[in-house]
Amino acid sequence: MKDYFEVDKWKIIEQGFDPEENRVAESVMSLGNGHMGLRGNFAEKYSGDSLQGTYVAGVYYPDKTVVGWWKIGYPEYFAKVLNAVDFIGLDVKINGVELDLASDNWQLENFQRTLDMKLGLLQRKFTVKDQDDRQTEIISRRFLSMDQREVGVITYQVKPLNHTARLELSPHLDGTITNEDANYGEVFWDEVDKEAFKDQACLTMKTKKTEYIVSSAVNYQYSREPINRSYNITEKNIQHHAEFSVEPGEELKLTRYLGLTTNRDYQDHQVAQRAQNISANAMNTGEEQLFIDHKKAWEAIWEESDIVIKGDVKAQQGIRFNIFQLYQTYTGHDPRLNIGPKGFTGEKYGGATYWDTEAYCLPFYLNTSDNEIARNLLYYRYRHLEKAKENAVKLGSKGALYPMVTMNGEESHNEWEITFEEIHRNGAIVHAIKNYLDYTGDYQYLYDYGIEVAIEVSRYWADRVHYNPRKEVYMLIGVTGPNEYENNVHNNWHTNRMASWTMEFTLDSLNKIKEEAPARYQELLTELELTEEELENWQDIIDNIYYPVDEERGIFLQQDGYLDKVLKPASEIPEKDRPLHQNWSWDRILRSCYIKQADVLQGLYFLQEEYDLETIKNNFDFYEPKTVHESSLSPCIHAILASELGYEEKAYNLYLRTARLDLDNYNNDTEDGLHITSMAGTWMSIVHGFAGMKMRDGKLQFAPFIPENWQGFSFQLNINQSIISVKVGADKVTIELKSGPELTISLYQEDFKLTSSQPAEVPLAK
Repeated sequence: MKDYFEVDKWKIIEQGFDPEENRVAESVMSLGNGHMGLRGNFAEKYSGDSLQGTYVAGVYYPDKTVVGWWKIGYPEYFAKVLNAVDFIGLDVKINGVELDLASDNWQLENFQRTLDMKLGLLQRKFTVKDQDDRQTEIISRRFLSMDQREVGVITYQVKPLNHTARLELSPHLDGTITNEDANYGEVFWDEVDKEAFKDQACLTMKTKKTEYIVSSAVNYQYSREPINRSYNITEKNIQHHAEFSVEPGEELKLTRYLGLTTNRDYQDHQVAQRAQNISANAMNTGEEQLFIDHKKAWEAIWEESDIVIKGDVKAQQGIRFNIFQLYQTYTGHDPRLNIGPKGFTGEKYGGATYWDTEAYCLPFYLNTSDNEIARNLLYYRYRHLEKAKENAVKLGSKGALYPMVTMNGEESHNEWEITFEEIHRNGAIVHAIKNYLDYTGDYQYLYDYGIEVAIEVSRYWADRVHYNPRKEVYMLIGVTGPNEYENNVHNNWHTNRMASWTMEFTLDSLNKIKEEAPARYQELLTELELTEEELENWQDIIDNIYYPVDEERGIFLQQDGYLDKVLKPASEIPEKDRPLHQNWSWDRILRSCYIKQADVLQGLYFLQEEYDLETIKNNFDFYEPKTVHESSLSPCIHAILASELGYEEKAYNLYLRTARLDLDNYNNDTEDGLHITSMAGTWMSIVHGFAGMKMRDGKLQFAPFIPENWQGFSFQLNINQSIISVKVGADKVTIELKSGPELTISLYQEDFKLTSSQPAEVPLAK
């Protein structure tokens, strides 16, 4: 863990430049707007270690799978989010010497890189000194508009401080980009077209195989007319060049207006022209007005989703950073998109969709945004139902197996123990439907779409279990639970429980549809060929599925044989061995008792209403000490359960770990991108954990406490169009209806009816 960035309520500040931390800073300083994104790379040349990254939502490439030994059922490709055209690049020469912040030709002074989360703005400011002691100040700013998502604005200001400077600025559009994680070193882009004029450029590229067309158009605007101006066109590259003579104290400013479009939104022949029009219109609007509109969009987002913490600036910075990156990644404006674990911040995990969306991200959007956004996330899976059925067939199974990793519904992950064994993702996807129904009451979604997903997933589970006549139970063998530090285990409790729960939910839902929408029920019987025999089989599995337990300890066993391991707490692991996956052999990890992330406890979190506190406590006390939290998804679930159990200090420490996972680089892996999907878990840690929010039987419940070093916290919720504010102070809790329909809530198990004139207010429980 490193304290590299300054602590501030609204900003991430890198004061001084450390080349060893540059990739981490590039990740942390990433910008996005749901349509496109980029890492916090330098605009000018930097010959030091860097991961150049510009990404476009929904644009990917099926990179051929690399495996040592091909097995039946392997996916043919691993989907990759692509590093796209570099539109921020700028070659700078000062008095004939190229500016390279890694070069000995320059002494770097007063460096500051700042991400302003309130404004969605990245700024750098620094001074360079050459070998003749000539000093030049540089300020750069960029934002990707949250108001016009195909627009970006980049400014670069140069001011000689003690000399008359001959400045040469050469901005470019560079399509000669590659991915570091390309399996075979392949270049994923072909050039389609390029155009250049005096102060304009447009480069259009197309992905191989998937044939996505992306146009990047830029209009250039200087604060004064150049002495000389030209441009040069080469393969996949357009570079403009402008020369100036600038007096001491005089400032030269270059503003670039970007328009970025794809054939996901326009016909192929329209893409380039649309990009050019958008870029030109942006320049006509001007930087100032574009930024005002962008700022207003962020104000609206923060109004909906901000969490205010009093008395703990590190915690405040952490939660805002997490919320900021979530909304930069996914805004809900495009139902074809989903949420990649790295968002627009790096190449790892391919930028594809994992079960993280349903297990972690959906609750965040469900309670901070309009219902449509959460509905779109569910509908994304419905649209891929046929592909999920195909995935099951490839493995010789019935029903639907949703992919572990996907861009278009096809499985595109090639690690056997994950692709074919981590089947618990199926349960998370159905549980997300229940979560949505509980909070919205939108049962029409269940009738129209959700029930089909639940039925086909139940069919998969019914086919995947097998009946053991010797023990007279159903079992699931050869699986990997959420704890990925054990593979090919038998009867993982979480997996068995979610399989059974899915069938329970599906049968209950079918009964509801039969009663409330009988015509739709008959359609389902006919169209999906549902029979009473099949439904009875599901019930038999529910009644007779095997759950590994240890009666003496009062715990559910993570899987058969878990207690045969050497059981040691994670606190005994030497610090030099952490994280385990970077220091231990896989063989040693698999044989250990150590748990990567919540496994049994993940299931108890999902189905919390079904288990009493004693059961949750017994399992938490046994498993949490053995958990190394080396998955970004781990600390938040433990923080929520610790809050429920009254382990307030433990809950706070786990919250801080998830909130500052990337800012403090806990797992030594921030350099390859941020952990976007786990960031929703930070929000959950506060709202579901510290505020004790639950939905039970259609009623919102709260049981807040304040961490010891906080003075209070507050947030806003959107519960089925009712906007409520929750304020937890040092002495009292106030819950107020800001707008929308009246609703009844429970606060410390006492019911209150919230109206526009009547809040709920009670003393804070001590």
